[in-house]
Amino acid sequence: MNRLQGKIALITGGASGLGAQIARRFTEEGATVVINDLRAEDAEAMTSELGGESIGVGFDVSDSAAVEAGFKEVAERFGRLDVLVNNAGIGLDQPEEDRLERERRTFQQVAEIQAGGPIETFVDVTMHLSDERWRRMLAIHLDGTFFCTREALKIMAPQMSGNIISMGSIMGTAGGAGSPHYCAAKAGILGLTRSLARELVPRNIRVNAIAPGFIDTPMTAPIGGAKALIEAATPMRRFGVPDDIAWAAVYLASEEANFMTGQVLSPNGGYHMSQ
Repeated sequence: MNRLQGKIALITGGASGLGAQIARRFTEEGATVVINDLRAEDAEAMTSELGGESIGVGFDVSDSAAVEAGFKEVAERFGRLDVLVNNAGIGLDQPEEDRLERERRTFQQVAEIQAGGPIETFVDVTMHLSDERWRRMLAIHLDGTFFCTREALKIMAPQMSGNIISMGSIMGTAGGAGSPHYCAAKAGILGLTRSLARELVPRNIRVNAIAPGFIDTPMTAPIGGAKALIEAATPMRRFGVPDDIAWAAVYLASEEANFMTGQVLSPNGGYHMSQ
């Protein structure tokens, strides 16, 4: 308890899923949490659960002007910012019928591989990926992480202290067939994390990332029948739970991680063993 006592922490995408669980654990450990979400009412509902001095700020992380306004509100309210968690993001972004067809083709391809015969079924995502879907995925994940970090640094730099945690993914380290835009965005976040970590050491600002494996959240619920394949490929034979990520975030935000910067923690059940 009290590992984050007195800290002001802003969590993007904090009204549900991993962000919400990180917010709960941060609050239990003594932090005052600012919840960001796309809809202000969702952010405010989460702060009602957290209690204390927590506040909600609604803005789209992919809109630089909205991000700037949101961080100014936080600075005016608290006068400082100790921790930023860049968590906002989206997962599967295709229509349900397209997802089901992709799932069917994936299972058929696996069957062809197991049968030892020629592969005649292909999951061709990249050649049909629209400009809109590509840009939206990078805008929310990578642009959003940059915009929020840039504004957070305007508060943290004069303090000569701070802590930034960005949400990567094993899809940004191991890669994943059929999600080129998501993998590219998450890989970009990991590269940004390492660059920032080197730049910001003189200001006593630590920058790290978490690269979750497959975690049971609303974002992964649409995976559907492919979940069995993923679990079979995971040495621990299961999906993780939100607390597996929330406690990693608590550690990185705490004084226990004072010698950690530019690192990637990856709770993934053994799915990917090289970071």
